[in-house]
Amino acid sequence: MKKIAIVYFSQTGSTDALAKAVACGAETQGAQVFAYRILGSDIVEGRFKNDALFEELSEMDAIIFGSPTYMGGPTAQFKAFADASSESWSKQRWKNKLAAGFTIGGSPCGEVQSTVEYFNVLATQHSMLWVGIDAPEGALSKDFNRLNASIGAVALADTESGLHPVDAKTAVRLGERVAELIR
Repeated sequence: MKKIAIVYFSQTGSTDALAKAVACGAETQGAQVFAYRILGSDIVEGRFKNDALFEELSEMDAIIFGSPTYMGGPTAQFKAFADASSESWSKQRWKNKLAAGFTIGGSPCGEVQSTVEYFNVLATQHSMLWVGIDAPEGALSKDFNRLNASIGAVALADTESGLHPVDAKTAVRLGERVAELIR
């Protein structure tokens, strides 16, 4: 069975909603999804501590990263996880696994793409293979990928509902695509 991990941080629940949409997409393609939400209790004196998680991630076919965009990049909580992945990097435990990413921001620009670019750099440092969105629709599409990001699923927080339905649909497609590409 295809195994996909989704590792993410969510402060207000919007990124959690995106993670669930990504998981839904992957599950429709027969993948078993392991969602891991980074918690404040995972960080001790500024360092992410969860050796068991890194062991589990080594067994996955793909890892999808997620974080809200704060100040033009991923949150400190996600960054602590990334920094702690150095042992996996030195042993190349994630080599040739698929990787993808998603984020949500509070403004139409907000440098949200920089967050997904950070995930891309993290993945390539780990010798992973990056998966982006395969069907850009154009700016402000009413059907799919309304923010027109090809590098990953990018969302704009909807203050009324938390997650815009088109952004949720884009996240579902990202999960589907990652699962489809696992051999």
